[in-house]
Amino acid sequence: MSLDVSPHLLRALRTVIETGSLTAASERLGFTQSALSKQIASLEAAAGRQLVRRGPRGVEPTEAGNRLAVRAAAVLDQLEAAQRELAEEAAPLDGRVALGGFPTTAMRLVPRTIARVRAEHPSVAVDFLESSTPVQIRRLRAGRLDLALLSSGAGLPGWELTGIEVEPVPSGSLLLAVGRQHRLAGAERVDVADLADEDWIAGRGARGEPQFGAWPTLPHPRVTAELADWSTRLGFVAAGLGVTTIPSLALGALPDGVVCVEVDDPEWTGRRLLLARVGVLTGPARVVRAALLSEARRLG
Repeated sequence: MSLDVSPHLLRALRTVIETGSLTAASERLGFTQSALSKQIASLEAAAGRQLVRRGPRGVEPTEAGNRLAVRAAAVLDQLEAAQRELAEEAAPLDGRVALGGFPTTAMRLVPRTIARVRAEHPSVAVDFLESSTPVQIRRLRAGRLDLALLSSGAGLPGWELTGIEVEPVPSGSLLLAVGRQHRLAGAERVDVADLADEDWIAGRGARGEPQFGAWPTLPHPRVTAELADWSTRLGFVAAGLGVTTIPSLALGALPDGVVCVEVDDPEWTGRRLLLARVGVLTGPARVVRAALLSEARRLG
């Protein structure tokens, strides 16, 4: 048996079962009762089973009819979703998308995402709001953000994300940034033990904003400066005043006097970059999401 039938037959079965009446179903679908009866008969012939029974209280599904109706509903829902997506694709996208992120994401990932959206969908505008992860979570719940880039993992609080959908964003590894004249500048990889006596330039910012400074697993790092701005931190590193850590997503923003080195550290479990949202995304927001994930894969 091959159940290769037209969607309108599945829709007929679903409507008959929902209404419990051929008369009501035919009125809803815009067919005559005779035409609807023929559709049900055609579906029963294809299925090789009786799907509905006519009784004194209307039409009732058989067990086979109920099972097929469940599958039919899923098929019809998917077809309707595809129709909506194709319609949105054909229509010009137009709208604004509010995207949140912490400062490190603004170094390369967010600008490249906005530039890509602007080039491919000129009528979609992206408003970027830079803030810490806790602030972004509040803004998401309040409907002030459509999408938000959050950080989670080692060294950060466990965020309360009930009602918020998240997906991982490729973000690469954590690297050591040193000045070009530093003793480790020519190495491809170093062991974490080689970093014990370094002077560290650390980040300073709002609670919940991932900070990059001393290597995370060092027990007693010697921090010689805490600076809020990335450009200032990297300027100190370039001048040989210390070293710092930097995520690979930000590599393109390095000044000429700074190079990066990979670190071997089995104790470092890492952090994750997450893209968060609440509810169903609009067409413009889906465009921004796709562009952001694509750029993250390129950078990571």
